Amino acid sequence: MIKNVIKESGIAFGTSGARGLNTQFTKEVCAAFTVAFIHAMAGDYKFKRVALAMDRRPSSLFMAQACAGALESLGYDVHFYGVLPTPALALQSMADDVPAIMITGSHIPFDRNGIKFYRPDGEITKADELAIMADEATLPEFSLAELHERPEAKERYLQRYTGAFSNTLFSGFRIGVYEHSAAGRDLNRAIFEALGATVISLGRSDTFVPIDTEAVSDVDKEKALGWIKEYQLDAIFSTDGDGDRPLLSDEKGIWLKGDVLGVLCAKAVAATAVALPINANSAVDSVGFKLVERTRIGSPYVIAGMETLAQTTTGIAGYEANGGFLCGDGLRLGGTPLAALPTRDAILPALAVLAKAHLEKTALSHLVNLFSTRYTASDRLQNIDLKRVSAVLAKWVAAPKIAITDLSLTAELHSVNTLDGLRLTLKNQDVVHIRPSGNAPELRCYIESSTAEKADTLLCFVMAQLAHYS
Repeated sequence: MIKNVIKESGIAFGTSGARGLNTQFTKEVCAAFTVAFIHAMAGDYKFKRVALAMDRRPSSLFMAQACAGALESLGYDVHFYGVLPTPALALQSMADDVPAIMITGSHIPFDRNGIKFYRPDGEITKADELAIMADEATLPEFSLAELHERPEAKERYLQRYTGAFSNTLFSGFRIGVYEHSAAGRDLNRAIFEALGATVISLGRSDTFVPIDTEAVSDVDKEKALGWIKEYQLDAIFSTDGDGDRPLLSDEKGIWLKGDVLGVLCAKAVAATAVALPINANSAVDSVGFKLVERTRIGSPYVIAGMETLAQTTTGIAGYEANGGFLCGDGLRLGGTPLAALPTRDAILPALAVLAKAHLEKTALSHLVNLFSTRYTASDRLQNIDLKRVSAVLAKWVAAPKIAITDLSLTAELHSVNTLDGLRLTLKNQDVVHIRPSGNAPELRCYIESSTAEKADTLLCFVMAQLAHYS
């Protein structure tokens, strides 16, 4: 049975798709997930084809061929869009009213990969995930498919953003695009150039680079500072591997925090209500949104939060601490109505915020400073002993004061939130939030404080303490 193939693979759903080691994604496992997904969709939707795309990981082509082969064995046509940002695939599948499969491990390490699934109306739900994992059908016979790339999805994504602005919007603007191995590196360049910017390509790589926008490396921080000076840039833009998490620097070469970029974007697209995860910067509560909905970490939860908001208001957006931005109904970009796209997107927040700064003739760092009343910092421990870490966290959740002692925190405990992991608010208003990643064997730490320096210092201290328990 399909559920046995999936169970024996050791692969499970995280906060964003099914993730595992490359070696776990065998031909049969890829097919099992694909067939189970189609069975889950067929009960609610009628469709004759499925959209498919992938990132640039070396293992992604094989996985895409296996998924396509399984689809063809079931009698479905496969529209393959090649290497493509995840939001561009979602946009196309929603326009065509068909399901979609994205082969990507996003930002996780090189030896891993994953599969994201989309319903015709957006991301799958947690209920859909359970149905996929429980499919009792037999896996059909199939072979790897021959794939032929189609251009429509790239063209639609390009038009979504270039059509919202004048082609001279960024005239005189110099932007660096940190390309590395991002799925949308060529599309990103094309979008900025179509809007009049002078684009300088930076850091293009034929080897896959797992960029994590929530834990920017010291190397990438130094690169940004150097590139700004060397090429006299106004900003630098990049994304994670599959283009749903942005990385944007200001004119000084300082990478913006994803949740700061998110709130600036929400204001720029005229959102009146926002949904965001519990780890996002709490300054959002003081910038004038009609409603703010806090959720667990992960886009499915943010989408659920947006749906809750939609019951009482319009002009809804969602964003995450990693910078990914989700569009509900009633938003506008450059004065143009923006079609809903309830999945993370990387290019939108960068475009919206850079356009606002450019049109107002102000520096991007100035916009950031206007918002910044609270400061966040985050990092991760990789390759952790997940069993050991889970046991430690369980102990701390049961007795948070033990966590204060074990982490050698000097401030007293004010309150505790266990919506997702362990979030400790201290009496000095500092926040220490610890949770295991849902996508990889990693332990995440999120800090919030009254200054950037305090946030960074506390992060370094807590990470050193967490290393003893990982």
